[in-house]
Amino acid sequence: MTSKAIHPEQIQHYADAFAADPRNHAVMNALTQENLSKVGVNRRMVTRLDHSYSHKLKSNPITNQMHSGRCWLFAGLNTFRYYAMEKMKLDAFEFSQNYPMFWDKFEKANYFLESILGTLDEASNSRLIMHLVRDPIQDGGQWDMFVNLIRKYGVVPKTVMPETESSGNTGAMDAMITAKLREYAAELRKAHAAGAALDALRERKLAMMSTVYRMLCLHLGEPPKSFYWQWNDKEDAFHRDGEITPQAFYDKYVGLDLDSMVCLINAPTADKPFNRLFTVDYLGNVVEGEIIRYINVEIDVMKQAAMRQIVDDKRAVWFGCDVGKDLERVRGIMAEDTYDYENIYGEPFTADKADRLDYGQSMMTHAMVFTAVDVDEAGKPVKWRVENSWDDKNGDKGFYIMTDNWFSEYMYEVVVDRKFVPAEVLAALETEPIHLAPWDPMGALAAAA
Repeated sequence: MTSKAIHPEQIQHYADAFAADPRNHAVMNALTQENLSKVGVNRRMVTRLDHSYSHKLKSNPITNQMHSGRCWLFAGLNTFRYYAMEKMKLDAFEFSQNYPMFWDKFEKANYFLESILGTLDEASNSRLIMHLVRDPIQDGGQWDMFVNLIRKYGVVPKTVMPETESSGNTGAMDAMITAKLREYAAELRKAHAAGAALDALRERKLAMMSTVYRMLCLHLGEPPKSFYWQWNDKEDAFHRDGEITPQAFYDKYVGLDLDSMVCLINAPTADKPFNRLFTVDYLGNVVEGEIIRYINVEIDVMKQAAMRQIVDDKRAVWFGCDVGKDLERVRGIMAEDTYDYENIYGEPFTADKADRLDYGQSMMTHAMVFTAVDVDEAGKPVKWRVENSWDDKNGDKGFYIMTDNWFSEYMYEVVVDRKFVPAEVLAALETEPIHLAPWDPMGALAAAA
């Protein structure tokens, strides 16, 4: 019978096998002196990629989310600025990312407290309560959460609500508000256990939200109810709009019909049949806003929809992926064979996309924007241009390359116009969504840091 424990004889066998292969010593010498990401780069691969594309949108200056997890907000606003630049005849424009983050955290605080009020009889050590209190106002989010903010609060130019220390370095602010929200959660649950009525608890919640609002203002500044807008266009012609609200600014200078957009995901796991609608429980920000809604599709459906939006409509595409996998950050390359790990370790890594999702090896971690696609003579995408929000120091002045093979393995979500989605897929929107657990990997982007 094979022993359960590891014995010295077995360790000696492993050591002898290691010493017998001289390649191990060469790799050990390299890895003990240098980072794996440098030792493992596959030079043959990285030197054959270039930043040329058959279909490319106009470039905008790269944005910088700094030390925050606001990628989803940056990506959403970066798709909007194409509309604003065209309507205001500008060569460059940037929306305030601080403004929607303020309202997102304010709404998330209310969403959290309402979730606590909806789970008052759950045990405090249940997996659900532990999940809720883990990170109640995390920086991350999803497209439908972004849409909820835009519909309720609109947008403003960056000059109207610029960055602050805490908007770009959210750790201290998040920690203090999280401490207060956990304190409030304990208070509400104890009051319920003592017999307090739900109406009384909700009345107390209103006072709690006043504290959250004050803390956010102290860190991020006060959000404007309206602002005065005037500008010079790219021809230096002067324009004056006067006093305008953030909602009216969106309607006038963006005007995208948000109802026309749909989220497609690719999760080839046994629990997620294709062409079905999904939502994630306890994932959201605006109470009584739209819930998270995804249609799970085959990867080629996702690729075709994203490609057609760039090629046919000349519109950028918001997407979510697992950015840390096979990423060479300095060159800005995301390719399945960026690193030659098999030759380094003498062992292939064989998990497929479904296994990586099911066993915690992959999930959505970052949102960015497609601004170009390279299409071959057969009409197939070869590589994609990615507008990131990590400043302009890496890649092609902040733009990255994603190979189509990488897309297949680590892309999880795109937001596209419904007209690029087959009718039989869109039919899922008329069905009741399948509910996923709050900790499902398809909700992970909302916890991105």
